[in-house]
Amino acid sequence: MENDFDRLLFFEHARRTAEVTYTKNPLDTENLTRWASALLELSTFQSVQDSKLMIKVAISKLDEALKIDPRKHDTLWCMGNAQTSYAFLTRDEDEAKGYFDLAYDYFQQAVEEDPGNAHYRKSLEVAVKAPELHAELHKQGSIQQAMGPVAGGGPSTSSSIKGPKAQKNSDLTYDILGWAILAISIVAWVGFAKANVPPPPSR
Repeated sequence: MENDFDRLLFFEHARRTAEVTYTKNPLDTENLTRWASALLELSTFQSVQDSKLMIKVAISKLDEALKIDPRKHDTLWCMGNAQTSYAFLTRDEDEAKGYFDLAYDYFQQAVEEDPGNAHYRKSLEVAVKAPELHAELHKQGSIQQAMGPVAGGGPSTSSSIKGPKAQKNSDLTYDILGWAILAISIVAWVGFAKANVPPPPSR
C-alpha cells in the first residue's frame, strides 16, 4: 500500500510539474507526453468513470504533441496505451473495438518509427489479443472489481466463475494488464527522471 501511495504522490507531483512547464512552453512535446503518462498512471487510482475522464485528458495532451511532431515514437506508443486503457474501461464491445483498432494503429506507427524497440513490438502483439481479453474481463466483471462500480451501474455480476478455468483466465488477465502497466510505468519513470523531476519525499 505504501508503494501505491508513493506512486500516487510521484505522478501527482509529475502532473503538476508538467502543467507548470506547459504554461512556459506549450510546444514542448516531451512535456506533453510526460503529462499524459502521469495522467494514465493516476487514472489507475480512480473509479471507472473518473478514470475514463482522466484518460480523455491524457489523449488530448498526446494529440497536442502529435500535431507538433507526428513521428514522435514514444508519444505514438503512449497514445496506443491510452486508447487501450480507454477501450478496456468501455463496456460496449463494438465501441471498445474502435479504441483497440486505434491503439493498434498507434503501436504500429511507433514500431515503424523505432523498429528496434522491444516494448513497442510487444505492445503490438498484445494489441491483437486485447479485444478477446476485453470480452473475458467484462464477462467476469473484473474491471469493475478492480476499479470500483461505474456510476449508476449497480453491483457487478461477476464472480460466479470458479475453478481452474477462472484461475487460468485470471492469470492471463494479470499477465497482460500487469505487463501493460509495468511498461507504462517504466517509460514514465525514465521520462520523468530525464526531466529531473524530484521524487516525493521518502517517509
